[in-house]
Amino acid sequence: MALQARPARPLRADAVRNRDRLLAAAKQVFGERGLDAPLEEIARRAEVSIGTLYNHFPTREAFFDAILPERLAALERIAAAAMADPDPWRGFTGFLEGLFALQAEDQGLNDAMARRLPLSEGVLASCHQGFELAGQVVERAKESGTLRADFEMRDLPLLVWAMSQVIRESMGVAPQAWRRCLSFFLDGLRAGTARPLPVPAMADEQLDAIRLRTTPGS
Repeated sequence: MALQARPARPLRADAVRNRDRLLAAAKQVFGERGLDAPLEEIARRAEVSIGTLYNHFPTREAFFDAILPERLAALERIAAAAMADPDPWRGFTGFLEGLFALQAEDQGLNDAMARRLPLSEGVLASCHQGFELAGQVVERAKESGTLRADFEMRDLPLLVWAMSQVIRESMGVAPQAWRRCLSFFLDGLRAGTARPLPVPAMADEQLDAIRLRTTPGS
């Protein structure tokens, strides 16, 4: 007769408190300093030992899995608001403004969107879901004739990478600088001012090659 696996024991009350404190501290530290912030700082703010931290979250990626999907779910709300806007161009620009405002508020999320560190399949799936919804916003704006017809979804990661770097480098001295940069981009995306582009959009395999090259540990 096969032995049945014993159900996992529920965490003691003090262990639950420690885990909750670690998660709260991780959200603060990653949000302020990015996903490569020292884990020791998380333990210090949670007022637990580094050993307790590793007992609950044996890897840095375990923190990402616990925190990032919830943050990335905000993309669904932003996309839904964009699709509900009767003006497709305003919906498109509102989506981008909402996306980059989220990234500007949270350096960890900014790093995740830029793929600065390796991410788990679960977190990547949340990212992909957000981009699928963004695709609907993009197509609606293109069909309305307000977004230039040659803008492709494969161009969106380039815009995200560029803006994430602006956000990362300017937050400490000019936290609203990304809005000026985005305005320049948006003027170039209007159909009425579009001119022929010198090169086509990158192929999927080219985008994948860049992601692999720019992700530490790949």
